Amino acid sequence: MHTNTVTCKNCNITVDNKFCGNCGQPMQLKRVDKDYILHEIWHVLHFEKGIFYTIKELLVRPGKNVKGFIVENRSRLVKPIIFIIITSLIYTLINNAFHIENQYISYHPTEQGTEQGAMKSIFEWVQHHYGYSNIIMGLGISFWTRLFFKKYDYNFFEILILLCFVMGIGMLIFAVFALVEGLTQSSMMKISGPLSVLYVTWAIGQFFDPNKVASYVKALTAYLLGMLTFLLSLTFLAILIELIKH
Repeated sequence: MHTNTVTCKNCNITVDNKFCGNCGQPMQLKRVDKDYILHEIWHVLHFEKGIFYTIKELLVRPGKNVKGFIVENRSRLVKPIIFIIITSLIYTLINNAFHIENQYISYHPTEQGTEQGAMKSIFEWVQHHYGYSNIIMGLGISFWTRLFFKKYDYNFFEILILLCFVMGIGMLIFAVFALVEGLTQSSMMKISGPLSVLYVTWAIGQFFDPNKVASYVKALTAYLLGMLTFLLSLTFLAILIELIKH
């Protein structure tokens, strides 16, 4: 009896079914149309295992949920890199809609120092690419966090996953206050910075040892040193760029 067979375009094996038994790739992809786009958006945003569920769990039980993601189940929460990029994009869209940062951040380079032109460009890049900037910032914070919590059995990359989740919530805190300020014309963003730092400190402390005050002290110190490392790295990069140009 003749059976129709096709070659899987993903792993190049012969398949006689609707799905590849080796990689799971469907043999006939759905056409990209409005239904496909809506399905993909819902797949990211749906409550059960999507961004809303992730936000809720990270606000209530950040330590427990991130630990669970690392060692038990990685399907319950949105992937950490996707999460921080989406949350950073939400803040960026709100900021661009209301021009919130123009009232708080204004970089005016002076004639002193050759690095000023490059520094302005670097800071503008950061403001327009918060998703990538937060990941880079997370590298520095992860280094200090790993150093202060070295007795715990978590490697650098697992701690980076933690930072992607909690900094993603930090960006949402900024986004909420930016939206309120944009709609009400009140100076709400002054609250968002300290509140975001408090959340990140609490979440990191919850991850390692929620019952020790030292956990929160070390978490705050690691976060502040990571931020300082990020700013010093940008300054060094600006100086290096100007030296190469001249």
